[in-house]
Amino acid sequence: MNAVRDKLIVEGLRLRTDRQAIDESIGAGEIVGLAGLDGNGQERFLEMLAGLVAPAGGSIGYRDDVGRTHAINSFRRAVSHGVAYLPRDRRASGIFPALSILDNFAMATVTRDCVAGLISYRRRRERYDHYRERLSIVAPHPREPITTLSGGNQQKVLLARALALQPGVLLLNDPTRGVDIATRKILYEVFRELSNEGMALVILSTEIEESLHLCDRVLVFRDFELASRLSGEEMSADRIIATMFGRDS
Repeated sequence: MNAVRDKLIVEGLRLRTDRQAIDESIGAGEIVGLAGLDGNGQERFLEMLAGLVAPAGGSIGYRDDVGRTHAINSFRRAVSHGVAYLPRDRRASGIFPALSILDNFAMATVTRDCVAGLISYRRRRERYDHYRERLSIVAPHPREPITTLSGGNQQKVLLARALALQPGVLLLNDPTRGVDIATRKILYEVFRELSNEGMALVILSTEIEESLHLCDRVLVFRDFELASRLSGEEMSADRIIATMFGRDS
């Protein structure tokens, strides 16, 4: 492993106690895709990286920019050490429908808006405007309810919330699900920019072509095990599908 570039280090990780252990490292600037038929472990793997689900065995570590490695064993610890997670179902586990666009954006970073112990609306608005411009969020006044936004713009607000944490690793669970083509294009451009800036991205996508389009390599899961690591010329839709169905040998 490269002690400088590795951001996530997975050692002996088991998705289930009766499955083979996984050793993996994800480097700074990498975009790594996760693929597999639904219910074969790729989502559980991503949730373990986020600290949302406890591993059945093994460990997950995050290496910060000065080379210190921190154990990831809870969602709170993951966030505090530079790992951000964007959930798949924005309505069920992402947005707070009763709150404004601005409050939804700032939910994870409230303390960064405080001046002398009081929340500064100006500081919060400035942070929001920065990400609104970067992500091309189309929205009315930020104090309007987040439910006034289209699904694609709601997704951008959630991504802005994650990026406001200034993470070293961004975990994305089907991030373009249910968004239009224009929004998808913007998200792709942002993901590549973040990678070029040195952020590590792990993207679970239910669309194989998306993984091939975005990712440097793809981890394919089958029956709660890592069935294959594909990169370079090995990365093709046919190879991924064959691995998913156990026809890769």
